[in-house]
Amino acid sequence: MRKIIPAFLTYGAVVALFAMQASSTAEVRYAQDGAFLFPQGYRTWTFVTSGLGMSYGPSGASDAQGNLKFDNVFASPTAYRGFQQNGVWPDKTVLVLELRGSSTNVSINRSGYVQTGVVDVEVHVKDAARGGWAFYAFRPGQTQAKMIPRSATCYSCHEQHGSVDTTFVQFYPTLSGVANR
Repeated sequence: MRKIIPAFLTYGAVVALFAMQASSTAEVRYAQDGAFLFPQGYRTWTFVTSGLGMSYGPSGASDAQGNLKFDNVFASPTAYRGFQQNGVWPDKTVLVLELRGSSTNVSINRSGYVQTGVVDVEVHVKDAARGGWAFYAFRPGQTQAKMIPRSATCYSCHEQHGSVDTTFVQFYPTLSGVANR
């Protein structure tokens, strides 16, 4: 019996290790034509920050009625752990910027804003095998997106203003301390 328990525990550790490796590579997925596949389940990833009315992309800070947009940032679990350990985003990092509409006077709320439906999802991927960081934009319901051309202003803006590895960690309060170290 004593030999069976250590063997079982060793087997369990090996299975857990393979599961962790599989989940980290599953975060970066491409179609055969090179399009990035929508990161299913990103809302279960590590929530990094939220902003209201921030504008640095084509979606703008508000909708046609003047309601400000929320942006929520999620980091793939492997990337988040890697950043916390080293202060640098590891290869195969996936950051998701989810843009949502907003509304006020909803239900019992009489002031302030609540988040509403998804407007856009933008993905920032670090993949050394494909030239480093790249951006992909998804409309609601899209399952894959082509890389935004490197001539787009998002690349130069991130290079000029990103505080860590072309990312806006300065807006991520849970990670800014790690970046400062």
